[in-house]
Amino acid sequence: MGAGLIFISVREVHPFLAITDPVHGGALIAEGWLPDHAFDKVAAEFKRNQYDTLYVTGGPIEQRESCTSYKTYAERGEAIVRSKGLSPSVVRAIPALKVHRDRTYASAVALKKWLVEHEVTHRSYHVMSFGLHTRRTRLLFEQALGEGAIVGSTAIEDPDYDPKHWWSTSVGVRTVIDEAI
Repeated sequence: MGAGLIFISVREVHPFLAITDPVHGGALIAEGWLPDHAFDKVAAEFKRNQYDTLYVTGGPIEQRESCTSYKTYAERGEAIVRSKGLSPSVVRAIPALKVHRDRTYASAVALKKWLVEHEVTHRSYHVMSFGLHTRRTRLLFEQALGEGAIVGSTAIEDPDYDPKHWWSTSVGVRTVIDEAI
């Protein structure tokens, strides 16, 4: 029986963390630190499902991470998604303050603050994140956006491993353990 529970837990942890539970319409949110190829999926989702606005969130890009002209992941992500054919009138970069912990939550709080300051409301929000980080992202955006916010999510698949057999690669194991903790 114990071995069966372990087997079921191993098989189900990935889909639990990489949750895809879409809410169409309202606002689409993408984390600006996503890999470039993930923004193809973000742009396709926006074009396919009648969203009002695409918010790209993220804090400062640290000097050691890249040689880039962008100061924040929000600005970087906005530029990438606009290069995919989205109009500048529907895409907003929402930069977050520099924090050493809880960067995703800081991004969610920055979005909430921007929405309040600009008196913008949406009936629902759909957040797109990368793989196993998606459940945590959705939870933190739900908390920051507050009671009554309907938040859906899409987990963009990590091409570095097969999610159905994540335990067969070291990158899959490391990623699952990191996000499960």
